[in-house]
Amino acid sequence: MKTFEVAGNTLFLALFVDVTNSKELLELMQAGTLEPEVAFLNASLIPDVFPVLAAAYKTLVAKSRDSLTTRTLHSELVFNYSGSKHISESLTRCGISDSTSYVLVARFGALDDETKVIKGLIKGTEIGLEELEGRADQAQIHKHYKIPAAELGISTVSDAITCRIAARDAL
Repeated sequence: MKTFEVAGNTLFLALFVDVTNSKELLELMQAGTLEPEVAFLNASLIPDVFPVLAAAYKTLVAKSRDSLTTRTLHSELVFNYSGSKHISESLTRCGISDSTSYVLVARFGALDDETKVIKGLIKGTEIGLEELEGRADQAQIHKHYKIPAAELGISTVSDAITCRIAARDAL
């Protein structure tokens, strides 16, 4: 678990493996009854924290302009992380599914008692964020973000994803 400062706000991140209740979490989230509201990201598509922070910044900018594309701040984070312009595709690919067992949880402005509740919601083992790089599914990341080998000769996977997140609206 770690808290980051993003555009004057805090972003709480926690990484979990061996999650057994992703179906239940997804149902609560889709019904709008998940308390507190959080973003669940498929952690196998996340090689590093930096692209998540870039997506969080983009989310907070959209909120400040009253121009969220999705219904909630936390679904907007998942949407922005995807790099796609299609909402349902973004939430399906980068969010959790019924069988997701490797999850990154994000919450804007989380209070201490909320972080305890969030950890209690997830039936899995919390691990350190430094595990992201070693556990990332590189093949899926390259396929999803269409990262060619030539680009990786001059950039990292994390930088390639961040560029796509930042440039999505301009394309």
